[in-house]
Amino acid sequence: MPTGLVMRSTGSRYLVRGDDASLHECVAKGNLRIKGWKSTNPVAVGDRVDFLPQLSVDQVGSIIDLHDRRNYLVRRSVNLSHHKHVIAANVDQAMIVVTVARPRTSYGFIDRFLVTAEAYQVPKILIVFNKVDALDDKGFDLLAEYEDVYRTAGYTTIITSALKGTGVEEVKASLRGKVTLIAGHSGVGKSTLVNAIEPDLDLPTEEISESSEKGQHTTTYAEMFELKVLSAEDKPTFLIDTPGIKGFGLVDMSPEEIVDQFPEMFRLKGQCRFNNCMHQQEPGCAVRTAVENGDIAESRYLSYIDMANGVEDTGPYRLD
Repeated sequence: MPTGLVMRSTGSRYLVRGDDASLHECVAKGNLRIKGWKSTNPVAVGDRVDFLPQLSVDQVGSIIDLHDRRNYLVRRSVNLSHHKHVIAANVDQAMIVVTVARPRTSYGFIDRFLVTAEAYQVPKILIVFNKVDALDDKGFDLLAEYEDVYRTAGYTTIITSALKGTGVEEVKASLRGKVTLIAGHSGVGKSTLVNAIEPDLDLPTEEISESSEKGQHTTTYAEMFELKVLSAEDKPTFLIDTPGIKGFGLVDMSPEEIVDQFPEMFRLKGQCRFNNCMHQQEPGCAVRTAVENGDIAESRYLSYIDMANGVEDTGPYRLD
């Protein structure tokens, strides 16, 4: 039975790319749900599957079996709060696209995305600051603050203007030969950036709403694209485009698990007086000392406190 890669997921239909690069419309057959796993989507983009091929345009193929995932990225289901929604599986890296104006991406949203990617073993995370062509002096000062926060925490950042081409070559270099998930709020320019990387894709884009200064959804489902301009015969390049995410709810993570997903805090854990220090009220806490000294960004620490105490991500919060 052939194996393939799930390229698109739209409800009960999936587009599967066979190992010979052929494409097949498929449905899932049998019970593919993972035992003990409450998920709204048993099969996700990026999954490796065994499937029966689509033999003609009048027929559909069938996904028969789901391979083990080496990693995945999830968020809380919008409609079922105790269920996961798998955004994508088996990625080499995740790229979050953010903007510091129109719309402004909150520190809290970025941090929840980073914590989730760390927790679910995504090997590398990139932060792309887009739309720098639209910034005034105040905007550039804010951009510098954001960059300093995340570079200090140990993350790679790239500054781009998808419209003007700024930073696009650097993004291309980071994508080559990898499977990358790209995510962010609606309106941050994800689709415009993807089009700048591979114009032949011609993904639809929308302007920011003048009344709300928020983005309008253009991507309605996750889809993986092979980037021909960056692919070699032995090393294809894939990019998973995802719908704009309004909020990023954490799923099934205890405070003890959350704290270890902040790399800059984890590095200091051994220096705290108590082995089980939660970096809140405990004496002799190296993390709180680092925050007071400016070695850890206060915004990151406040994000951690919110997550550990169960504060929900319901919109733009913790902007400052």
